[in-house]
Amino acid sequence: MSIEQKTTSINLKRTINYKGFLFDLVLYISVMFFIREIYFPSIGFILNGLFWSFSTLAIATWRMKVRNISWNHLGLHKPKSIKKTILVTIGILIAIPLTIMFFEMVKDYLSFSLEPKNYSESSATKFGNLKGNWLLFFTIMPAVLLESMLEELLDRGFLIHWFEKLFSKTTIATILAVILQALIFGFRHSYDLSERSIRVGLIGLIMGIAYVNFGRNLWPLIIAHCALNTMSMADRV
Repeated sequence: MSIEQKTTSINLKRTINYKGFLFDLVLYISVMFFIREIYFPSIGFILNGLFWSFSTLAIATWRMKVRNISWNHLGLHKPKSIKKTILVTIGILIAIPLTIMFFEMVKDYLSFSLEPKNYSESSATKFGNLKGNWLLFFTIMPAVLLESMLEELLDRGFLIHWFEKLFSKTTIATILAVILQALIFGFRHSYDLSERSIRVGLIGLIMGIAYVNFGRNLWPLIIAHCALNTMSMADRV
């Protein structure tokens, strides 16, 4: 095979890979958003959330199998260093509130207006009446923690890797991947440009930066996410 033929073959493979990962992303993001149009009132918000996440997880796992990629490859493996895992987790838990505090300080100076806080469902509707109800708190927390883990698998593990593959996995591709997953993460939690969507997007941004800069292990992110959601839920009791 001549050099010209080899070059053509390599370019063809790159084109096929590009189209394949683009197809995966379109399919995955479409399911991620459209599955939320299905809601079963009888089972409550938390179980509906798990249904949405597991449906998206099924699509992600299917496409990973097609590409011969495992969750272990994306960072769901035993950390090489427990000390590093703890330090990265602590770093995330420090960075997130500091970033949110900075946003609170500058939000009034933004050149665009933000939608007011407008939750489609109140906390009471989503989680039940948690005020003073520790039994309910401990009953729903396993589902909340499972959802926290699934979000890190899907938003950080899957999305960042697939966006990098789509953009040829250069440094610029990694930066774009971290930003895009944070935008999707924030928008999915609010469906508008609001204080809530920006706060959640900033959390996704910190998580994404931690993921790509500290060994691409998902466990520090999962632990930090679970800790944040536990504190948030405990604050409602």
